[in-house]
Amino acid sequence: MKLDILAFGAHPDDVELACCGTLMKHIDAGFKVGIIDLTQGELGSRGSAELRLIEAENSRKIMGAEIRENLGMADGFFTHSKENLIAVARMIRKYQPEIVLANSLEDRHPDHGKGARLVSDACFHSGLIKIDIDGLQPWRPRAVYHYTQDKNIKADFIVDITPYMSKKLECIQAFSSQFFTGTDEDDEGPKTPISSKNFFDYVKAKDRTNARAIQVEYAEAFNVGRTPGVKNLFDFL
Repeated sequence: MKLDILAFGAHPDDVELACCGTLMKHIDAGFKVGIIDLTQGELGSRGSAELRLIEAENSRKIMGAEIRENLGMADGFFTHSKENLIAVARMIRKYQPEIVLANSLEDRHPDHGKGARLVSDACFHSGLIKIDIDGLQPWRPRAVYHYTQDKNIKADFIVDITPYMSKKLECIQAFSSQFFTGTDEDDEGPKTPISSKNFFDYVKAKDRTNARAIQVEYAEAFNVGRTPGVKNLFDFL
């Protein structure tokens, strides 16, 4: 299956928190979207790897993404190794995305920056014709964009997601072991900053802050590794 956009996250729920509004906007525009999680988030204080796989699939269905796969790398300990580069490149060749989204290049959680560099480099390796990966044809995406996460990094571009904010919160709440849902499950496991009811105030406030630059209500922010070109001077209006 060829996809238009393939979004990678170091952990299940990274994509939901940072860029699923943008993904849903493109899905509604007719683009095919997929998600690849590098780890199962097994080091998270709440829940389990098995449960987070179920939650990730539930979120995929809400979002409308075509596929979601998990590469099973070691949460907190995955490295920039040949094995992991090949694993990511295999997904890129398998789905042949035009655009890849990846974690923030710099963030509070060390896995985010590691994941960003791993995915970006794998996009390059995927295009090298002398690397054989299960006989799959070489493929290099046209662009790699990094969604911003915890750190307030100056964005290179911003996407209006105002009509999708409510559904974004629904996708996040699909991870009921991690986030506040207003059910008895909220009392299971240790209290964490993201399990509190007011965490969603932070999510909305961050997207409101992103949106201020383009004078909309909610937006998601991205950085680029390579300066993109534009067809004309009106592309950014």
